[in-house]
Amino acid sequence: MIQHLDVDGVPTLLAATGGPMRAGLTFRVGTADETLASSGITHLIEHLALAPLGLADYHVNGATAQAFTTFHTQGSDADIAAFLTAVCGNLTDLPLARLDVEKEILRTEWSSRGGAAVDNIPLWRHGARDYGLTSYPEWGLGALTADDLREWAARWFTRENAVLWIAGDRVPADLRLALPAGTRQPVPAPSSALPQTPAYFVNGSRAVVLDSVVRRSAAASVFSGVLERELYRSLRQDAGLSYTTTTGYEPRGDGYATLRALADALPEKQDAVLGGFIDVLAKMRVGRIEQADLDATIAKREDILGIAEVDAARLPSYALDLLAGEPTRTVDEHRVELKAVDLAALHEVAKEMSASALLMVPGGLSADWAGFVAAPTHSTEILQGSTYTAKEGNSALRVGVDGVTVLQTDNPLTVRYDDCAAMLVWPDGARQLIGSDAIALHIEPTLYNLNPGTIPAIDAKVPDDRQIAMPARDPDEIPQPQTAVRQHTESADSTWWELPVMVLSGMGVLLVGALSVLLTLAMLLTETEPGEEQLWGAVVVLWLLTVILTLPIVKLQRRRRGR
Repeated sequence: MIQHLDVDGVPTLLAATGGPMRAGLTFRVGTADETLASSGITHLIEHLALAPLGLADYHVNGATAQAFTTFHTQGSDADIAAFLTAVCGNLTDLPLARLDVEKEILRTEWSSRGGAAVDNIPLWRHGARDYGLTSYPEWGLGALTADDLREWAARWFTRENAVLWIAGDRVPADLRLALPAGTRQPVPAPSSALPQTPAYFVNGSRAVVLDSVVRRSAAASVFSGVLERELYRSLRQDAGLSYTTTTGYEPRGDGYATLRALADALPEKQDAVLGGFIDVLAKMRVGRIEQADLDATIAKREDILGIAEVDAARLPSYALDLLAGEPTRTVDEHRVELKAVDLAALHEVAKEMSASALLMVPGGLSADWAGFVAAPTHSTEILQGSTYTAKEGNSALRVGVDGVTVLQTDNPLTVRYDDCAAMLVWPDGARQLIGSDAIALHIEPTLYNLNPGTIPAIDAKVPDDRQIAMPARDPDEIPQPQTAVRQHTESADSTWWELPVMVLSGMGVLLVGALSVLLTLAMLLTETEPGEEQLWGAVVVLWLLTVILTLPIVKLQRRRRGR
């Protein structure tokens, strides 16, 4: 059984285990509580709370997710007490001397993170806010101050907004959770950037991925397992098209859950995998679900519920339910819910899944033929304002009092100032405005015929707390009009001969000049004999030739300096 206790005002869960004692302290705060301009603040606090602990002789770690942050450990009573006591102390009095170091560590962590097929899905479903922020870099790190971190920690890392869980037979005697008082924070409401579903978007990944939102239930959890079996049988066993076919079911904390499915494909088989994937979804949507798959999935879940330490294993997810205010259930209640799941219940989940589906398809493919609409990649609104033409092409930039629009053929991009999630700011004048719907427009002053006051006018309209300073770019990274690039290239190509001419002229000057000097000296140091006057004519000719050979060097050098 899971016991409900209290440790220093923090709700505490305790369940017996036959293995090593382990524990976790979970807070109801995550990336979905941030803004794009402050993204990374929760992750940074997590790192600061762990940094002073250094290398431990026992397992310790932390994790920042969309709606929760957890510090967990495994070890002896004394180890667990020391770790969690220190974490709470560091959260209350952040070790800000390590602020810059930990920022760099987080930047390195992001840059070395391998891209996953599902990374962009949150952005397409939710936009550049709440649950969509995990698709973006932690751009807010650079501007975060010590006061920002203290205020965030005081609001979110409190005893009322935490749950402690311990897999063991007792609470460590020396454990102290010295956290400030606060309030339990609700799970953030998810936004949507999709005008309608089912929808699809194109991605460069080789996988086909389904993302959907369904009501949280035992039937939805079982359906995830049934769908995985059907995908495996259809796309791997029967057709031999995929190697990885997998599904996932993750409660969100608001009565709903995310249900995902993935199937990978070779480049030449992507079309076939997409067709087979959609066939499986269509089959289940009309209720063609195998009883054998349902029975096998329920049997597997019952096996898990039957293990000796099931309650200890359930502690982390149980803690999340408690924090989010979701119903908590005993093992017996889970068994009753499982037994009530039938094919009709799975059919209802399949219809929910299909209605909310967002499908990611490989590049070059589409899913409109299967009833999916393309997720928006441009704006429907075009703002009024001053219009600036591009130096090349047919696009134009329109800057108004309410926002900015990039005018492109049938694909305008608009970001309103009052709906701007963030604006990236480069020292060379470039700007990127990102709307809360994830529409992003990039302004390169080198590519538009802008007035000098255009960029400052945009800066003045976007609130300071949404402006993100970006590092200076190498001059070669700043885009230039292709005409200018071609002219520069043609100019470089047309002057390839200059250096060889200068070298040859220089060699001629040295040879003829030296001969001129020697002959002149010889004539001056010897008496002139009758008939040698013509030699002075040769000397004059040599000196004239020396001057003539020098002229190309002088002219070419002046030309090169003038570029």
